[in-house]
Amino acid sequence: MHLHKYEKYWLAFGVGSLIVFLLITGIMAFHNGSHPPSAKNTINYEKVDEIAPFNNPGVHKVEGKDWDYEAVVVASAFYYDPPILEVPVGAKVKFIATSKDVVHGFEVAGTNINMMLEPGYISEYVTTVDKVGEYLIVCNEYCGVGHAQMHSMLKVVEPK
Repeated sequence: MHLHKYEKYWLAFGVGSLIVFLLITGIMAFHNGSHPPSAKNTINYEKVDEIAPFNNPGVHKVEGKDWDYEAVVVASAFYYDPPILEVPVGAKVKFIATSKDVVHGFEVAGTNINMMLEPGYISEYVTTVDKVGEYLIVCNEYCGVGHAQMHSMLKVVEPK
């Protein structure tokens, strides 16, 4: 088979580009430790229930911070603790979450809230909830046979 010299140039360019891309991706994965950049804080995943704030999951009003509420969530074996989060409309909420066992997802359907929960890492996301309603929280990372039943609810309500 005869290849024209321009075909050889394009073939060399394509293979070279692929090698450079794979090298850059590999170096970045090694440098970042293959962990999401939001997971800067670590904990002992075997003792999550003993470590603050995960020893008291739920929604808590906070003072003196850039946000109004903290929603603390623990994911484990096809279950979110707590099963229902209730926050007032217009509140700035910091979601703080982790996993006890395997990788789970934390996605609030219909919003921009989406985190990956890894055992031993704390995931955080700050947002303002601005529409009243009930939003389904689902696990968007396959976590086992009960994955389809792993869900929770975020209720955004009028202030009391």
